[in-house]
Amino acid sequence: METLIEEMLDGHILLGEAMSEFEKLYIQKALKRNDKHLSKTADALGIHRNTLSKRVVAYQTPPKTPKRLLARRTK
Repeated sequence: METLIEEMLDGHILLGEAMSEFEKLYIQKALKRNDKHLSKTADALGIHRNTLSKRVVAYQTPPKTPKRLLARRTK
């Protein structure tokens, strides 16, 4: 774990990015372990099934580009 943290710091990965990636991978592994059963996975993670469902959808959806950046692209 220490080595991974050092590599992330050397690569200038921000804390928020690291935490998001960890959560995503953690949930993916938990889903696999529970045969993609949302209720069982949510129980194993200690979160509500609806929370897990929302996070799974968020990981499958590409991040939204802010409207101000989209406006710049169209000019």
